[in-house]
Amino acid sequence: MAGSGIELIDRAEAARRLPEFDRLLEAALLAQSRARAPYSHFNVGAAVLCGGGAIHAGCNVESASYGATICAERSAVVGAVAAGETAIRVCVVVTPTADPSSPCGICRQLLAEFGPEMEIYAASSKGDGVYAARLADLLPLAFWAKNLDAAEESSGGVGA
Repeated sequence: MAGSGIELIDRAEAARRLPEFDRLLEAALLAQSRARAPYSHFNVGAAVLCGGGAIHAGCNVESASYGATICAERSAVVGAVAAGETAIRVCVVVTPTADPSSPCGICRQLLAEFGPEMEIYAASSKGDGVYAARLADLLPLAFWAKNLDAAEESSGGVGA
């Protein structure tokens, strides 16, 4: 992944780069312990750092109707927004794998609503590895609100 802006570092380096990393990791690990994953057995926790410094955590909650399942990252974002937050600077996600797993595509898309410069730290609850990246590196050519604005401008407005 050299040159892609995605780096594999350890937890100590993540904490050096981001002073709030240890608190975010702790919140994500606690959320992971509360995950409801009776089908996949893939418990995930996440924590987001908002613009004002607040931390909101979330976990995955699975449903037998798989489409109703919510991922940990989206759960954390929903909690932040419900608390009145409008800016998210960082997302830390923890997976139960030896090597960290990054956010899925749908989570990347929701996180994109808060900007391409968001920092993502994907950590392992079974090891010391952490992937560090900007959201733009994980989701190049994302579909942004500006795409909708451009379509409206070129068509003369919705329903025109």
